Amino acid sequence: MRKATIDEKKRCPKCGRIEQQVKAGFNASGTQRCRCKICGIRYTIEPKSHAYLEEIKEAAIKAYYSGVSGRGVGHLFHMNKANVYNWIKKTNNVVENSPDVFELDELYWFISKKPNTETRENAYVFTMVSREPRQLVGFDVSMEKSAKYIQGIVDHAPDAKFYCSDGYVGYLDVVYPGVHIRNTRDKSDTFTVEGVNADLRHYIPILARRSRCFPRSLETLRAVLELFAYAYNRFHLAAFNFRLHFPNREFPLGLVDFL
Repeated sequence: MRKATIDEKKRCPKCGRIEQQVKAGFNASGTQRCRCKICGIRYTIEPKSHAYLEEIKEAAIKAYYSGVSGRGVGHLFHMNKANVYNWIKKTNNVVENSPDVFELDELYWFISKKPNTETRENAYVFTMVSREPRQLVGFDVSMEKSAKYIQGIVDHAPDAKFYCSDGYVGYLDVVYPGVHIRNTRDKSDTFTVEGVNADLRHYIPILARRSRCFPRSLETLRAVLELFAYAYNRFHLAAFNFRLHFPNREFPLGLVDFL
C-alpha cells in the first residue's frame, strides 16, 4: 500500500490531519478510499451524494401544490413519490397542524342497469371522511376498483395524522402522508365513513339499494355526489360549531335544510 499524495482532498474526517493518509482501495462505485495512519479510520476522499438537490426538492413541492398528484410528481422528476410526501411533511408540519383521523371506504353501484355478471356491480364510489368534524373530504367514482383512484383522493385532500381503512388490499398500494391503519377484523376504525356511505344511499335516490333508478353515466353520478357533499359538509360543520357553543342542546336543523 503506497503513500497517498498529501493534498487538501486527503484530509481525515476524524482528526483533521492531512499527513500520513494512505490509499486503501476503492468502494463499490469506484471512488478512492483512504486510511488515516494516525487514528486508523477509513474514509472516501470525495463521497458521492445520493441526496436530491434543493432546487429539485423545491420544484417538486411547487408542482405538488400546483395540483399535480404525488404520483405525477414522481413520474415528472423520476423519483419515488414517497420522497415528495416526506419533503411535504417537513415543510408543512403535518403532525401538529393536520386533522386527527381520515377514514376511507368504497361502495359499489350500477351505471344504467344491473349487469348480468357474477358480482353484478359495475361502478364504484370511493369516499374519504374526517371524524371530527364529520365531513366528506374527498371522493371519486370509477368503473374499476383500483388503488389509483384512492391515491388521487389522498393527494388532493388535506393531510391527516392517521388514515383508517378496511381490509381491501388496494389501500396497501396508496402512499399516505400520515400513518395508515388497515383493519381486517371489524368496522371499529371505519364507523364514520360507513355511516356517511349509509347517508349517501339514504338521501340520494340513485344510490338506494332497492331502487330501479340508476345514473346513466359516471359524470352524472359525480355531479350528484359533488352537490350532496357540498350540502353535507355545510350541515355537519354547522352542527359541529353549534355543539361547541351549546353542548347540551340539539342542533335544530336537519340535512335537508342544507340541500
